[in-house]
Amino acid sequence: MTLRLGDIVASLAGEFDARLVGDPDVPIHRLAPLDTAGPAELSFLSHIKYQGKLAQSSAACVVVGPQAEQAATLRGACIVVGEPYLYFARITQLWKKHHQLADVGGIHPSAFIDPSARLAEGVSVGAFACIGPHAALEAGVRIGEHGVIGRNVFVGAQTRLAARVTVAEGCVIGERCIVHPGAVIGADGFGFAPHEGAWEKIEQLGGVRIGNDVEIGANTCIDRGALQDTVIEDGVKLDNLIQIGHNVHIGRHSALAGCVGVAGSATIGAYCTVGGGAVVLGHLNLADHVHISAASVVTRSIRKPGHYTGLFPIDDNASWEKNAATLKQLHGLRERLKVLEQTTATASRKKP
Repeated sequence: MTLRLGDIVASLAGEFDARLVGDPDVPIHRLAPLDTAGPAELSFLSHIKYQGKLAQSSAACVVVGPQAEQAATLRGACIVVGEPYLYFARITQLWKKHHQLADVGGIHPSAFIDPSARLAEGVSVGAFACIGPHAALEAGVRIGEHGVIGRNVFVGAQTRLAARVTVAEGCVIGERCIVHPGAVIGADGFGFAPHEGAWEKIEQLGGVRIGNDVEIGANTCIDRGALQDTVIEDGVKLDNLIQIGHNVHIGRHSALAGCVGVAGSATIGAYCTVGGGAVVLGHLNLADHVHISAASVVTRSIRKPGHYTGLFPIDDNASWEKNAATLKQLHGLRERLKVLEQTTATASRKKP
């Protein structure tokens, strides 16, 4: 299936003030990266620093910002818009909507649904899925193959749970969420009391509450709270293989990259980002608009918005970069100091 350039621009006209430079009848067969796009493919220029790649691109059309319009026009067709990256994101959504296979819906014969569960209109349940007692699935919910929905779980309208997703008892998921394969929501948090050299389990009596428009990556785990709920607010985006400990609270529209670990009872504010492989220790608080670099270890609460980096100890990014640059020079400074000490010692011995 193909889409005309003119149809793509027209479909997004209500959201963007975009201008097509070129033939609106050009057919687009595929979306592709700038450096590999061919003459029937649409691409984008995300940042002006990559403008040098424009001239070499064979794309049928490139989405660009106003700063790159002249270079893009010299190359060929382009769509000029204020936010090219966001515009291309919407094109990907449009493309998927036009090309994805229709969801046949319905309940697969092999699925088990407890008689007390409530399924609204248009719910789809895949093969070998299990819907537990008193669970409630709102309109348009899709449960993938081998999915498990526990007792008293609530899933909001139009939410999609992929294959092998497990939602444990008493958890709540909002509307229009996407949960990718293998995610586990509501497993017990890591709570044990030491007793005579052994560990006594602390029962995890809270749940997990997830807001609207949240996306959770494959094999990510969100633990239920010990006494109060673990909370993921509206619009949060979690990548693959993330561990969210019990009683964690993540504010709206924050985004965490792959392999992040957030220990129990930590609070991450709204509009924060945490880079891949970073760790946030337990019981810490991050203010709104805090950005943590990849592989950093957050060892103290951060009260001020900004960009923070580091393994030794975390600091604001500008200070950390200066310290890191100094650290790289330590070996050279050490050798120079040894030479200076030797010279001073020799000079002292030669004094009359």
